[in-house]
Amino acid sequence: MQFTERSNSTRWFIIICSFLIVLLILWNTYNFFQIFKNEERNKMELWVKALKTVNIADFDDNIELPSEIISNNTTIPIIITDDKGTIIKSTNIDENTVNDSIKIKAYLKDLKSQNEPLKLSLFDNDYQLIYFGNSSLINQLKYYPIALLLIIILFGAVVYNFYRATKMSTQNKLWAGMAKETAHQIGTPLSSLIGWLEILKLDNVESSTIEEIEKDINRLQTITDRFSKVGSEPVLENKDIIEETKTSFDYLKDRSSKQINFKFIAPNEPIKVAINPALHSWTIENLVKNAIDAMKGKGNLTLLIEEKEDYVRIKVMDSGKGIPKSDFTKVFEPGFTTKRRGWGLGLSLTKRIVQEYHKGKIKVAQSEIGKGTTMQISLKKVVA
Repeated sequence: MQFTERSNSTRWFIIICSFLIVLLILWNTYNFFQIFKNEERNKMELWVKALKTVNIADFDDNIELPSEIISNNTTIPIIITDDKGTIIKSTNIDENTVNDSIKIKAYLKDLKSQNEPLKLSLFDNDYQLIYFGNSSLINQLKYYPIALLLIIILFGAVVYNFYRATKMSTQNKLWAGMAKETAHQIGTPLSSLIGWLEILKLDNVESSTIEEIEKDINRLQTITDRFSKVGSEPVLENKDIIEETKTSFDYLKDRSSKQINFKFIAPNEPIKVAINPALHSWTIENLVKNAIDAMKGKGNLTLLIEEKEDYVRIKVMDSGKGIPKSDFTKVFEPGFTTKRRGWGLGLSLTKRIVQEYHKGKIKVAQSEIGKGTTMQISLKKVVA
């Protein structure tokens, strides 16, 4: 417990420190941006003074320095207007924009939003307004925080996915370990039951009773085999999907409420599919049991097998309470359940068996509240 609390405290400390570092970088960037903007405004004020010196200079005045200041500006876009707003001159602006009256007016409007204009006084109380925009350096600096945030978000996403994957891997190992331990624990009393069954046979107990006990013992052996396979790569065999599915279906049919109308529909010819029989049986049981629970032990349950060109579909249809459309994908998430009792692992495990082990697909094909649900599995056929 102390280790967990310490780990959580460390994690939150790292998150808070990272957040503070990001804020510090953004604050410094904003300060740099303001400093550069002020420097560029000072540069433009000097440029305007140089321009005024050139405008009022006599023929024999030395204007070499002012002219050099004016010509050195190659990065800041400028538009000069008279006191009535008519554009007189432009500098460092694309020719296509300058030659298009609509574009140049739009560009001037943009410059007005970027900086306050500078005033150039002339003779007879006339003046010109100098509108200037941000240089390419300022523009790059302006978008730097956005780029930084995107990098941080991507980095956070990578860290989160890594953390989630690690956590899921740990959970998978835990569940696999629990499953194997469960198989081991069941194995001991199961061996004892097999021994007692042989004794019952010697005592000439009624054969029908012996057969039912044998079925349940075989069932326990199948369950043990299933749990032992969790966490390891199962061996796939080319089996008749109809026969394997019907065996599991009939087992549950014989042990379910007589108020349920069971129906099994399938082609007459065998269909070969690469499956692990124990895990496929588990899949069918989970779907059929969920259907029975949804109907509360009363209704119609149909298992339909359809053969397509390259694959086979298995549909389990019930007349139960149905699933809201918003929950079609949630039902396969670990922990999701609508039952008062249960851990919500059945369909999650079923999805893993179908998709990861059997390389198939599973989905809620159709569902309507109060009318029922159709669950669908698609598996590739074995090419003859």
